[in-house]
Amino acid sequence: MNPVRTSMRQLGVSLRVLVMLTLLLGVGYPLAMAGIGQAALHGRANGSMVSSGGSDVGSELIGQSFTDADGAALPQWFQSRPSAAGDGYDGGASSGSNLGPLSEDLAAAVAERRGAVAELEGVAPEEVPADAVTTSGSGLDPHISPEYARLQVDRVARERGLDPEQVSALVDDATQAPFAGILGSSTVNVLLLNISLAELDT
Repeated sequence: MNPVRTSMRQLGVSLRVLVMLTLLLGVGYPLAMAGIGQAALHGRANGSMVSSGGSDVGSELIGQSFTDADGAALPQWFQSRPSAAGDGYDGGASSGSNLGPLSEDLAAAVAERRGAVAELEGVAPEEVPADAVTTSGSGLDPHISPEYARLQVDRVARERGLDPEQVSALVDDATQAPFAGILGSSTVNVLLLNISLAELDT
């Protein structure tokens, strides 16, 4: 048997298998998965975008800041938890602070945030929930605890001239139960809550 001919035959078979698998797994499979995603889960496949007033205002999956150009909280809106992702909620720089529980920098940042939130809400520092002063592991968490949302009710109602009970009802409506009723804890999506708040003025 001619070894050169055998090698060439094996090379030809290998190239055909390579091309076939590339087309199947590199083109066909991704297209099929994208098609299934668009057909079965169109919203989620496109980023779970949220619309308000006829235009997209954000994603249910990525938090955003409700602050002015200098980073100061806009008092008429519910505030999100802090973010360590880039300049804040940067989807291209998802990360936590990587500061450990013994970090002096972390302790100082938490103390500063606690004081700022306490002043904004007019409460004692010890009343400020942990999620108001700590970042999530991804830096993109769109949720806050119901406790933090309720802490903000009086301030938001005062700034908008609304009945606190009306604003509190929005928080109750926006509160999402734990997955399957047992996994995790109750949360409030800040973007969805603020959209509901804005709709009161329309």
